[in-house]
Amino acid sequence: MTTLICRASASRTAATALLRAKIGTGFPASFTSTALHLKETSDPRITTDSHGRIIEDDYATIRDNYETPKNPVILAHGLFGFDELHLVGAKIPGIHYWRGITDALAAKGIEVITATVSPSGSIEARAAKLGENIEMKAAGKSVNIIAHSMIGVGIDLCDLTGLVLTRRSGLDSRYMLSRLKPPNVKVLSLTTIASPHRGSAFADYMIEKIGPYQLPKVYKALEFFGLETGAFSQLTQKYMTENFNPKTPDREGVRYYSYGATVEPSLWSMFRQSHRIIEKLEGPNDGLVSVDSAKWGTYKGTLKDVSHLDLINWTNRLRWYVWELTGNKRNFNAIAFYLDIVDMLAKEGL
Repeated sequence: MTTLICRASASRTAATALLRAKIGTGFPASFTSTALHLKETSDPRITTDSHGRIIEDDYATIRDNYETPKNPVILAHGLFGFDELHLVGAKIPGIHYWRGITDALAAKGIEVITATVSPSGSIEARAAKLGENIEMKAAGKSVNIIAHSMIGVGIDLCDLTGLVLTRRSGLDSRYMLSRLKPPNVKVLSLTTIASPHRGSAFADYMIEKIGPYQLPKVYKALEFFGLETGAFSQLTQKYMTENFNPKTPDREGVRYYSYGATVEPSLWSMFRQSHRIIEKLEGPNDGLVSVDSAKWGTYKGTLKDVSHLDLINWTNRLRWYVWELTGNKRNFNAIAFYLDIVDMLAKEGL
């Protein structure tokens, strides 16, 4: 199990302040024109006039019966992801990335394996580690990978508010399957949940706002905390559409599924700025990843009124409490969602 222990320091606070100072709210003219050009020349597999099946309340409650897949399920986290995060020391119970999801799947008789890779390495390095992790933990069994991915800002862990946080385990998995092809890793399917397969306008925006002269300083600040920085430039739309995707075709014999989500952030939502930027340049999104970017392989549908953190059960309970007090019905339960994914895999014979 991986643990990450955060330490308070003046240097860390200074690094955060440095990045905040470089992030504004306006759109640089060069950024806007570049992003719009990339959208116009995007991957032809994008269906720009449809979000697929709109999923409104299919996963509001947990059903009594779910089928169990024949093979283990790998849960793959993204950049800055973790099995368990310790904020105040290893002896205090930590925060679980797959909040309640792993236990719920195991309770239904599903063999669950959590893959752990380096928190902030490049796609290539993380993909290699992912392959090693699966080889060791699956012990020769065929597996189904479920990967959640995120690009974010404003995560308040360890006072890192304002840093660009990127989670994109779906991309690591695709690279491992297509480019590395580890001989002792047998993958039957890859299901990606809000993975930025075509990059993110928000990643472009952040890099543009920081600027070429300040970016090395930000990277140096991140490296001071032991974080690698190779992944950040890999989440731009240009890199994904012109470099990564053309060189990373789907692997024959592996089934690819994907889900996206949309949300309308509240006034107090941490996703307000990122959602506004992405919506302007890419369209509907979950606050961090657009629907168009999330589509890959067989697109299973778009979850309505579900944020990026809702997707891994990091839902704000106060939000749902207020929502229900005003007469609204809760429309999404992350555990029901993951149980339905494995039910789908079982029915596909996987």
